[in-house]
Amino acid sequence: MRYKHVFFDLDHTLWDFETNAVSTLQELYAEHGLEKRGIPSFGEFYASYSVINDKLWDRFRKGYINRNDLRTKRFSMTFLEFKICDDGLCDAIGKRFLEVLPTKTALFPHAVEVLDYLQDKNYPIHLITNGFEETQRLKMKHSGIHDYFTHIVTSETAGSLKPHRDIFDYAMKLSSTSASESIMIGDTLDVDILGAQEAGMDQVYFAPGQTQEGVTPTYTIHSLQELKDIL
Repeated sequence: MRYKHVFFDLDHTLWDFETNAVSTLQELYAEHGLEKRGIPSFGEFYASYSVINDKLWDRFRKGYINRNDLRTKRFSMTFLEFKICDDGLCDAIGKRFLEVLPTKTALFPHAVEVLDYLQDKNYPIHLITNGFEETQRLKMKHSGIHDYFTHIVTSETAGSLKPHRDIFDYAMKLSSTSASESIMIGDTLDVDILGAQEAGMDQVYFAPGQTQEGVTPTYTIHSLQELKDIL
């Protein structure tokens, strides 16, 4: 086998973050009566939240804000879009979001099938994620995929964030492997793919929707099932 160790991203690659986040936020929108607070529809709420959350995650990866800033500002800034200033409401929804989201179980099509396939082929499977340690492990346990992974490397444990090379080097050292024997599978060109390239690893760009440009990966797939043609 050309590759001896397989590394996955979690959110948007195996665990369907968008589906699970929508389900969670719909619950919170109803639970906290946000329509009565001045947010006309869930669609408008989610659209604003998504834009703000993506921007904050980008700032977090670049080291401009810390974890607590990310967790609090994504809701306070969203509510300000609707002229709502309520620290208590923001704190309550932020806390509930972190409680409910990890219990959601939607995975991308063929995720379990491919993990079974790799396990049957005796590949050690590992995870490299920028998500928070406790939250990511809960997501994996509730969705039934936790035990497929030999090593789970989060930004907290590695002390580094993708796309920085340090987190990939940390993961490979922990897994007793080298870049030439490793392959990284992820959904984000400037985080998963660029980071793996900088670390010398081959990469699989998982693009179930529209393919982005700017970084040229080793492979591009549109379904996880296509990994069987590579590994």
